[in-house]
Amino acid sequence: MQAYTQIKKYRETKDGTDLVLHIPDMQLGSLIAEKHIQDAELRLDDGRHISSDQRRKAYATINDIAIWMGDAPEAVKEWMKYRHICRTGDGYFSLSRCTMDTAREFINTLLDFCLENGVPLGEYGVQRTDDIGKYLWCCLKYKKCAICGRPGEVHHWDAIGMGNDRRKVDDSVHRKICLCREHHTIAHSRGSAAFERMYHVYGIRYTTAP
Repeated sequence: MQAYTQIKKYRETKDGTDLVLHIPDMQLGSLIAEKHIQDAELRLDDGRHISSDQRRKAYATINDIAIWMGDAPEAVKEWMKYRHICRTGDGYFSLSRCTMDTAREFINTLLDFCLENGVPLGEYGVQRTDDIGKYLWCCLKYKKCAICGRPGEVHHWDAIGMGNDRRKVDDSVHRKICLCREHHTIAHSRGSAAFERMYHVYGIRYTTAP
């Protein structure tokens, strides 16, 4: 479920930020108790409108999907909007005046579709994303290279360590990235720091939810 939330108080600590939230007109105590809910996703909307760069990324990706599907870009745009609405529960929006937060999430929807279906992009996906962490997570989910989008394999950003059996070591705390064979080789030969500077990507801790 999604709900409008007001931030009443906040406190920054050495581990992060504590928030006191208020959700108007909804009583959620029994639901939280019955389902033992402990985690939630929070989106922060600062009211800014979609940027020209976000609009460029969205339309360029829509055009790539349209070419791949053999359909008109305008039809693909509307179809992808409804796909986004179904995915997020958000309302209908316009790319000419939506918020930056909505634009960022819509670009996530577009790139998620491209990675899942192998849609070729006119430039690297990492240059299209407006949410690098979510993009890297989707690359791991669909086993696509975070650089070029080709089929990939997991590269351990944090070394497991010599002498350890990867089949037995719990690597959930280790950062990972999905790379094709070519970029995997480059990552090993150059090292993580140099690879990050070259391609502006990095390893993330991968779980079943972004």
